[in-house]
Amino acid sequence: MLIIAGHVRVAPERRDAVVTEFEDLVRRSRAAPGCLDVAVTADSVDPGRINNFERWESQEHLDRWRAVADAPDVGDEFVAVEVGLFDVSGERPPF
Repeated sequence: MLIIAGHVRVAPERRDAVVTEFEDLVRRSRAAPGCLDVAVTADSVDPGRINNFERWESQEHLDRWRAVADAPDVGDEFVAVEVGLFDVSGERPPF
């Protein structure tokens, strides 16, 4: 399993519009083979932060999705990006 997680920074007055631009991509991602979860969300306390979270069954599934994803072109909207891809070897309940 792969997890892509982190956040991007945008101008606070553009955050909600940028999140909206990703709604179609999130919907289509969730329907893609191998996608376990995707979320692109406005941060609840930081008006310039957008959180990104994805879970994929495998690198192959992610690669196939990226080849056809057609992500929105947000150009220079991102002023900082702190997103990483993590290989996961196991899963257990958090509590």
